[in-house]
Amino acid sequence: MIIWLASYPKSGNTWVRSMISCLINSNDGIFNFDQLKTIKQFPEKKFFKDFVTNFSDFNEIKKNWILAQEKINLNNKIQILKTHQGKYTVGEHNFTDDKNTLAVIYIVRDPRNLIKSISNHFTLTLDQANNFLQSPEIIGNGKKWTERQDGMYNLLGRWNDHYRSWTRNKDNLLLIKYEDLILDTKNELEKIICFLQKYLKIETNENKNKKILETTSFENLKKMEKEGFFKENVYNKKDKTKVNFFHLGPENKWQDNLKQDYVKEIERNFYSEMKELNYL
Repeated sequence: MIIWLASYPKSGNTWVRSMISCLINSNDGIFNFDQLKTIKQFPEKKFFKDFVTNFSDFNEIKKNWILAQEKINLNNKIQILKTHQGKYTVGEHNFTDDKNTLAVIYIVRDPRNLIKSISNHFTLTLDQANNFLQSPEIIGNGKKWTERQDGMYNLLGRWNDHYRSWTRNKDNLLLIKYEDLILDTKNELEKIICFLQKYLKIETNENKNKKILETTSFENLKKMEKEGFFKENVYNKKDKTKVNFFHLGPENKWQDNLKQDYVKEIERNFYSEMKELNYL
């Protein structure tokens, strides 16, 4: 069955994925980006190739969400999959179900801080990034997926709808806030380990955890990306240059870079969820 590592884009999924992949795939807690390959992304074309003939037809894709997961689960093993897809029901088609989902780790980030990160990642203006968060019709992952072997449509939806879709059912759910990762990464790693140990045999110790924290720190991940070790970059739409994936991180503070018009709009439209998460 599947343990989902789910989040809205640019909310810290790759950071958490790095910690978990290092936890599972190393004895010494020393991270390298090759470990990320063991936590694959869903949906991706390779999981749908036996079911979908037209990858530009979202209706065909949604009909096969469950079939693709059932095929993944034929090996009767527990596996962790990363996703940015909302846990939505579209017509009669569910993104996932209880037969295929074992548990969920959901990473959430203050939407006011997402605007700058989404703007950088998807080569959007701040105004476009603000609309990105608040559009109920967004379908796609911002990449030229038709030119990629793996890329596929992801139904994101509005930021609050995405959050609600994954956290409505509190059973087998671990909620991780990006802001808590920054404030006390050690504590959040321990929470993740405790959660995963309910389902997986996790071998760890104090020294290994210390190394995980050191080698998956935002500063070290950014340094490794600069040295060419990260292979999941997207490209600037205008000049085709690589976009820095690990961009500002903890230095991205909405108070410094967001117009009050955006702030007020986000706080008004996402008030309930932001209040619930203590962002307000």
